[in-house]
Amino acid sequence: MTIDEVVLLLKAILPNALTPLQEIVLRSSWDGKTYISIAYEAHYGEERVRKVASHLWQLLSEVWQEPINKSNFRQTLESRCLNRAQQQLIQEFNRTAIAISLEFPSGPVSLNSRFYIPRPPIEELAYAEIAEPGSVICIKAPKKMGKSSLILRILVHAANLEYSTVSLDFQEADKAVFANIDKFLRWFCANVTRKLRLEVKLSDYWDEEIGSKVSCSLYFQEYILSTLENPLVLVLNGVDWVFEYPEIANEFLPLLRFWYEQAKGVEIWQKLRFVLAYSAEIFVLPRLTQSPLNIGLPLKLPPFTKEQVQDLAQRHGLDWTNGSEVEKLMAMVGGHPYLVRLALYHLMGQGGLQRDLEQLLQQAPTKAGIYNEYLRQYMLALREQPELEAAFGEVISATNPLKLEPVVAYKLQSMGLVNLQGDYCYPTYELYRLYFREQLKVTEDWNNSVVNQLEKENQQLQVLSAVDELTQLISRRTFHTYLQIKWKKAARECTPLSLILCEIDFFKIYKKNYGNTAGDDCLRQIANVVYNCVKRLSSFSQPSTVKSTSYASYERSSVLVARYDGEEFAILAQTDAMTAISIAEKIREQVKALKIAYEYPGVGGLPANVLTVSLGVASMIPESETDPGALINAAEKALTQAKQKERDGAERPPLEG
Repeated sequence: MTIDEVVLLLKAILPNALTPLQEIVLRSSWDGKTYISIAYEAHYGEERVRKVASHLWQLLSEVWQEPINKSNFRQTLESRCLNRAQQQLIQEFNRTAIAISLEFPSGPVSLNSRFYIPRPPIEELAYAEIAEPGSVICIKAPKKMGKSSLILRILVHAANLEYSTVSLDFQEADKAVFANIDKFLRWFCANVTRKLRLEVKLSDYWDEEIGSKVSCSLYFQEYILSTLENPLVLVLNGVDWVFEYPEIANEFLPLLRFWYEQAKGVEIWQKLRFVLAYSAEIFVLPRLTQSPLNIGLPLKLPPFTKEQVQDLAQRHGLDWTNGSEVEKLMAMVGGHPYLVRLALYHLMGQGGLQRDLEQLLQQAPTKAGIYNEYLRQYMLALREQPELEAAFGEVISATNPLKLEPVVAYKLQSMGLVNLQGDYCYPTYELYRLYFREQLKVTEDWNNSVVNQLEKENQQLQVLSAVDELTQLISRRTFHTYLQIKWKKAARECTPLSLILCEIDFFKIYKKNYGNTAGDDCLRQIANVVYNCVKRLSSFSQPSTVKSTSYASYERSSVLVARYDGEEFAILAQTDAMTAISIAEKIREQVKALKIAYEYPGVGGLPANVLTVSLGVASMIPESETDPGALINAAEKALTQAKQKERDGAERPPLEG
């Protein structure tokens, strides 16, 4: 037996798990270290170590039914092999331990997760590059290949270097933001400023005489970068989303290139470091003479290797050391991180038996398989682009790699559906070939019932995207759409519209000290309190489930609750200021009544030993010629005043009518 096997066996046998000190004594004694050395290295007193060791040798003697002590410990057990019963005990212990920590593969892999698989040298290259003055990292990969997980680790690495960090996702921006370059750059600058907790000073730097791009550059150079003591790492997610708006892309992306080139000779620009993440292939737009993202360090996330899949299987508690199971799984889904993890998650839930793998692979390319939801999203995307749909249908129907028109081939490759071999392409994974060969009917006359069903599914997916997954409240993007609707209605009817912004006090510190799981639970509890406080309004008809959510139901409701940004919630109410203030005070009291413990003596000025919220209230009667952003700005100003004055409070600016 090895010392690892001895430790695992004891953990499986003993009713109470080994203490950390007991395990240290076991491993150190196996290596022949003295009690004095063990005590010194473990920072314990020698008498304590001797007492723990004495009890440990008694336990081992009882387990193996023979005298075991420090001097004969290794000699007695190293020459023995685990018997079948002992192997089964260890396997069951591992299976139970893994099941407790099992994670459904959704979103980025958390920092403390055992299921994150590094892909050398990707991480090392990213960490080294982000420390370089004026650096840019371009991360390209199809969806669910691990971009978000890598970015999360880059941000943490940057934070450890004491850099400031900001992450923006262009998919969060309202469609109105893309109306023109001036509006877009204002949105861009305002969001970066707000996430840095700085005062937005656009009016001090914006000058229509010199243009939006120069104004934006001056704003970053003379305000943001000059204010920050340390470098700023700016993550831009969904950069390919900007390419849906060619006029914006033709202005914004060359601006990023200009800033990158400025860093070569201007010191202040060296403080700005970019991380750009995108999925779709970037094609040169008519007004651009070179690829706008052909700068900095390009990182393409490769699929997992056989060894990495084997490692991941072991972390899930599966004994796939002979490699045959790994080969079977990879023959279906290759090394796609999400597809592999989803299979391992389901296998572990079914006990990880060989027959479960065979059944999973048999059902994988069918509607009954575990990948159906994932594959249906591809189906919907292809339906929206008939040219790609027809081309991919030809690829999966062909017996050999097929030559396609270059732009079409590159688009399919960017989606992750095909691999390129020279000018020829073939399905990325056997899963895609088998599934789409059945589901994607490439004929001239499409079955109307199938098309109708897909349209219905598309509507359902749009509904799901409108809801925040964690809190089940409306997402920020949907909130802004709803605000536009209610603003116009209130302007027509000359009725007041109120906005309450609610922010959890010191929440980032809370998560840092209590962990992500506690933070998520805290967000759910407070979201529920906010929801319950406002639903008592007689006219409130906020939908409680995703299934009933629709823009029509939003328009009929008088109050909307949304997760606005991280630890912020927004309550939009078609009511007067006094009622809104009453709601805000009720929320503050009810959150405090939750008594979510918050003991952190290292931070001075905490208002209580329980978690609290600060709230900002704004109310006005909209006018058709004004922008609803005025209401948001007023509420944000009130929230800032509440936080500066005292946490656990509410504030409102002078009301506007």
